[in-house]
Amino acid sequence: MPTVPGIPGPYRFFFFSVDCGEPAHIHVERETARCKFWLRPVTLARGGRFPTRELALIERVIIQFLSLLQEAWDDHCGT
Repeated sequence: MPTVPGIPGPYRFFFFSVDCGEPAHIHVERETARCKFWLRPVTLARGGRFPTRELALIERVIIQFLSLLQEAWDDHCGT
């Protein structure tokens, strides 16, 4: 589970190596909550236990760091 470094805040941004066959996406977790966002376009795939307001915040963070997240995906998955 590669974690993407360099994103401040309480969240861990990561992906699973076995997911490389899927379109680019990122998993986000904080404590026991986990969600998944597609990267192109940035869209919620699965909300998990996060409240709606927090999902909106996470989406803004993803948009802010989109190039870093996409680069991490491309570097790991080879796309």
